[in-house]
Amino acid sequence: MTGIISPANVDLSPIGNCTVSALVDAEGAFVWACAPRPDSDPLFCALLNDAPADAAEARGCWTITLADGVSSTQAYLPNTAILRTELTDSHGASVEILDFCPRYRQLDRIYRPTAYVRMVRPLKGSPRITVRLRPTCDYGGYPAQATAGSNHIRYDCSNLTLRLSTNCPVSHIADERTFRLEQDLAFFLGPDEPFGGEIEAGARHMLSRTEAYWREWVRTLAIPLDWQSAVIRAAIGLKLCVYEETGAIIAAMTTSLPESAGSGRNWDYRYCWLRDAYYVIQALTRLGAMDILENYLGYLRNIVSQAGGGRIQPVYGVGYEARLTERTAPDLAGYRGMGPVRVGNQASEHDQFDVYGQIVLSSVHAFFDERLLRRGSMADFEALEEVGEQAFALHDQPDAGLWEFRTRASIHTYSAVMCWAACDRLGNAAEVLGLPDRAELWNNRAKTIRARIEKDAWNADVGRFAASFGGEETDASLLQLIDLRFIKPDDPRHLATLKGLEADLRKGSYFLRYSNPDDFGRPETAFNFCTFWFIEALKLVGRDEEARELFVEMLNRRTRAGLLSEDIAFEGGELWGNYPQTYSLVGLINCAVLLSRPWSSVR
Repeated sequence: MTGIISPANVDLSPIGNCTVSALVDAEGAFVWACAPRPDSDPLFCALLNDAPADAAEARGCWTITLADGVSSTQAYLPNTAILRTELTDSHGASVEILDFCPRYRQLDRIYRPTAYVRMVRPLKGSPRITVRLRPTCDYGGYPAQATAGSNHIRYDCSNLTLRLSTNCPVSHIADERTFRLEQDLAFFLGPDEPFGGEIEAGARHMLSRTEAYWREWVRTLAIPLDWQSAVIRAAIGLKLCVYEETGAIIAAMTTSLPESAGSGRNWDYRYCWLRDAYYVIQALTRLGAMDILENYLGYLRNIVSQAGGGRIQPVYGVGYEARLTERTAPDLAGYRGMGPVRVGNQASEHDQFDVYGQIVLSSVHAFFDERLLRRGSMADFEALEEVGEQAFALHDQPDAGLWEFRTRASIHTYSAVMCWAACDRLGNAAEVLGLPDRAELWNNRAKTIRARIEKDAWNADVGRFAASFGGEETDASLLQLIDLRFIKPDDPRHLATLKGLEADLRKGSYFLRYSNPDDFGRPETAFNFCTFWFIEALKLVGRDEEARELFVEMLNRRTRAGLLSEDIAFEGGELWGNYPQTYSLVGLINCAVLLSRPWSSVR
């Protein structure tokens, strides 16, 4: 609490407004934030800096520290993305910090600027604080150039210029001076333009409007009776991973947080995986978050049109970019010094044929849901048929699979089942559109794919489905055959497969994606989303008590912010991987909905 940057960990709290976001540590330091887009050069990169203990040498951070500080407490304002941190010093003096990104309706549109607001006020005693604002450029390569005005500081970064407007004496910030906090201070780091009006009053207005926005959004959610606060926090976390300008949904806010210590499994997740986004939409639609669904369907329509009936990648940039060339950032040491730090993702070059199913499954909702402002049209259906043609043509071809193996390909069962689902759901859409000939065509294609899967994915020697055609390896994605309606929970083939998966992939309370070595050796951590898949499977076969016990265990592994990363250690339960991970939050929501008591039980 004396200006020391905490050792890197994922116990971080996100703020954001669906344009930009930031991750804030337990002491109120901004340690990660990218602007003007979630996949941009980070303004604050201390999370991957392996920052020294001496804050005087730290870079890529924004800290507000309390002299002689000894403790901190932190929590969100209820049902919002507004974070409150309270710092206390050794003399009992304390301060409050409120952090948020403005978001509210203004002039018949949503105001969500590339901006961060910090409000600081003394609570008790005579606190002395130091403000250190140190944005960096080119992935930690050099500090942003700062130019001070009378009541602002301009920061020239590699891809944008931001202006800090404040009622704090500018020299206090420029010189990083320690001073007594005797009045409420406001900091608005945003577009390089004059701040309209008085800064402290303006910040309070933004705070009030932003708080009202988030509370109203949460009020529209159809949440389960049990675990309400956990579901609300997960839903807000998912919404913060939306880039509303285009409707894209990123897989996580970070890059290169390793899946396990020193593993080299460091990936950039700040892009829109169509698979991940499908699961996000599935979960949020169950909660009634139609705004995110509708916006994402627009993103998908652009991706499908861009493909023109040809190959569709598994991942795109938030602005529909197809080229995501992977490179390393040499000036960042990595999380706890565990490089490399990667920018871009080679997965954009992979063949992953499950994506055709995820596009169709996400999109056909528009033909059935009358709440949507833009319902599915005949033109939309015809465009989806092009996607279906690809699914049918590729269902029995080798690909990299949903786990994105980099050096080998197989005919993956999950990919084939997703292609089956694409054809099956196109048949459903054709029926509702009154197109019996097209319905018959797609239903027949679905039957053809089903027959192939049942013949080649079923391994009679081991008595269960295998992860690939003609193989015998296990894979947690086989649990999704129930969710996709390919097989019923009480089917003996599913029960046999579940038994085999549990024997091979369950490690205590957690579940692996797979156990066979991959490009980087054997997995050393469990995959949180797969643990939630397993919990769902337990519930659906009647192992209710066990399912609830494992779910509570996962809830206990969340960060202070109520969120989860991608992976978890078998021993000790430490979180690893990129954060917050949309997959994991989806699993939390889906399990809470499935396991909760019905509302009718308390009425």
